[in-house]
Amino acid sequence: MPFERINGKMVRAHLVPGQRVFSQRGAMLAYTGEVSFTPNVMGGQGGVMSMIGRRVANEDTPLMTVEGRGSVMFGHGGHHVHLIELNGETLYVEADRLLAFEGSLQQSTMFMGSQGGVMGIVRGQVSGQGLFTTQLSGKGSVAVMAHGGVIELPITPQQPIHVDPQAYVAHRGDVRNKLSSALGWRDMIGRGSGEAFQLELSGQGVVYVQASEEKL
Repeated sequence: MPFERINGKMVRAHLVPGQRVFSQRGAMLAYTGEVSFTPNVMGGQGGVMSMIGRRVANEDTPLMTVEGRGSVMFGHGGHHVHLIELNGETLYVEADRLLAFEGSLQQSTMFMGSQGGVMGIVRGQVSGQGLFTTQLSGKGSVAVMAHGGVIELPITPQQPIHVDPQAYVAHRGDVRNKLSSALGWRDMIGRGSGEAFQLELSGQGVVYVQASEEKL
């Protein structure tokens, strides 16, 4: 049940009994058929620990469960929508950029400190991105949101990628991330995130970057 792209800002999911979709609350634009929408208080497929992790960090993004028979159109705020197909991989995506995903995917949360130690925490405090990132793994479709569209950049061991933290949308693969800067700590005092900080991603995988640095 992959999502169908309607245009650059809308996608459609075709539902049959026994299948379900999770989406951000308020993302449903229109639907046909017999479809139910239920607030999801358990953090999607990740269960209560997924929910607790986000609420501890004050980063809870409410989800709804969509089930039944019919078709549902999703979009949010006029943002561009990009579809990602997973075939057993794990996708790491900022919660506020996650529009909808198939119920076949397992959801959990990851503390960014575990992917960069102290620098993972600094990334959350300085860049404005969350300390917790959503993990989606398995086989299924994911719809993410972005300003101005999304580009996919390959990450290889020979070529790490440096991304403005506010342009980062998601990544997948065997990838490590850390916050880096060409400036000394004294030079950073009084600066915002901007180009003073870059998110360095290394390893093997793909990073998804939005065309605008504006936050959703």
